Amino acid sequence: MTSSPNRLLAAVFGAVYLLVGLVGFAITPGVGFASTEGKELIVFAVNPLHNIVHVAIGLALLLASRAVGSARAVNTTIGAVYLLVGIVGLFIIGSAANIIALNGADNVLHLASAVLLLGVGLAADREPDRTNQAVA
Repeated sequence: MTSSPNRLLAAVFGAVYLLVGLVGFAITPGVGFASTEGKELIVFAVNPLHNIVHVAIGLALLLASRAVGSARAVNTTIGAVYLLVGIVGLFIIGSAANIIALNGADNVLHLASAVLLLGVGLAADREPDRTNQAVA
């Protein structure tokens, strides 16, 4: 696994996001499922829907970490989704559209996650181009 940046990143991010989702459930009793105001987990706002999203992303990354191709595809896909969530999140804080209780710290984390996941997913573990190599 350590020879593949995609597998390693998927495993680490998967474990962290799964753990954050599970811990989030411990602090959100009494919070509405899609409440626009969540409880803070360290500095990040979470509600039950946000916790479910974290658990699902964590599981997807952990499952994908078993093979290079799937890790690369899932890292790229989740990175793209996090880029979108990070950008949209900048505009929905304080509105009724904020159904996963995003705050500024969430947006920074989502954008940073997007950069890492997309960067590794798109750049690492690429097969070398053998079309221009001379035949010996």
